[in-house]
Amino acid sequence: MPGLMREGRVTANGLRFAYLEGGSGPLVLLLHGWPDTPHTWDHQLAALGGAGFRVVAPWLRGYPPTEIPGSGYFDIGTLATDVRELIAVLGGGEPCLLVGQDWGASIGYQVLAAFPEVVRSAVVMAVPHPAATRESLLLAEHIQRSFHWFFFQLPELPERALRTDDFAFVDWLWDYWTAPGFTGSEHLTQVKRMLAVPGALEATLGYYRAMFDPARADPDLAPVRQAAGRPITVPTLALCGAEDKRAEVMRDQARHFAGPYRFELVPGSSHFLQREQPQAVTELVLDWFARH
Repeated sequence: MPGLMREGRVTANGLRFAYLEGGSGPLVLLLHGWPDTPHTWDHQLAALGGAGFRVVAPWLRGYPPTEIPGSGYFDIGTLATDVRELIAVLGGGEPCLLVGQDWGASIGYQVLAAFPEVVRSAVVMAVPHPAATRESLLLAEHIQRSFHWFFFQLPELPERALRTDDFAFVDWLWDYWTAPGFTGSEHLTQVKRMLAVPGALEATLGYYRAMFDPARADPDLAPVRQAAGRPITVPTLALCGAEDKRAEVMRDQARHFAGPYRFELVPGSSHFLQREQPQAVTELVLDWFARH
């Protein structure tokens, strides 16, 4: 099945997106995080494509070969609008099934709150609901866990640190965020190659810088961002690695969901659970979509 993956291009929200695609049937959109690429979903692309779904995994805004906007926004409202428009273009007007991890999950929560009509069912992984995240950032251990959010607010130094010694920072982060014994060197070589494209690193760090700087947010999309406070009605499965510190935050986020909701821990994994325990994650996703 991996050999049947196709790479495509589509314009959505005024930007040219590249994506991996396989299978046929109802649309499943897979959203990656940072530092990562759609190849993080290789196992799920193959399995879901073979289970009767059309699976599409785009490179997000600013992640080559998706276009790096010469000027533009990277706030959560813009990112959620990207996904809404991708669903419209790829799904032929039908609601999709949505899966997101890390930034893909953060974007997913925003899509579910602001544009519930475009998603039939969802799976979010490794990142808590934004309201739960805000609460966790009052606790020292979670500030430490998310130290990179604050480091990346600095000008220039994060880019220099990340590029040093062939992006050794990326290797360190993956080691920090995965369960002991996990190795993913071949995948990380692809990730580093993507980040080395001129402009890519600055663009992908733009996601973090827009988190805390209102001047970096598209003023026209304020209503989209404000929708984050709405209870989520779309059926949602939340997954977290059992060894991820964020699991304790995700355990307590059910109050932000007004529709069907379930939380599951994935043993033997931490932040990159879709790669650390790919079979277990795939089975949970397929089971959830079969029920919802």
